[in-house]
Amino acid sequence: MKKIVFLLILLGSYALSCQAQGGGGRGLQRGDGGILESVHIAYLTKQLNLSPEEAQRFWPIYNQYTTDMRNARLAYNDHKDELAFDEANLIIKKKYSAEIAKALSPGKANDFFRAEKDFRGFVQKEWMERRQEKLKQRRGGPLP
Repeated sequence: MKKIVFLLILLGSYALSCQAQGGGGRGLQRGDGGILESVHIAYLTKQLNLSPEEAQRFWPIYNQYTTDMRNARLAYNDHKDELAFDEANLIIKKKYSAEIAKALSPGKANDFFRAEKDFRGFVQKEWMERRQEKLKQRRGGPLP
């Protein structure tokens, strides 16, 4: 049952993403807030079990958090300083942990960071499965 609900959320998010962007299928592009971001939002909402009031307080904080994390990644890409990148991530997480705890609860702040980590694992697993499926399809197809 959970898989069906997740699949419906995924498909609905994809449809809205494509419609909003006006370029059928462009929702899969990286960094444009497409389908992956929609699935991420649905995943976090489900994992954190946010009420409408909590969601109203949480999402602006989350948006700023993602902006700060993206800026830290960009700085890392420029300088390749691994230690500075780890330190920046820790500072950002500590800052937003306190803000999320005020908006939701300390327990849900911890759940948020766990859900973020779990989502990255979910995406990586899904990507690997799809990659292996493509390789199987190529091998099983007619030889050139």
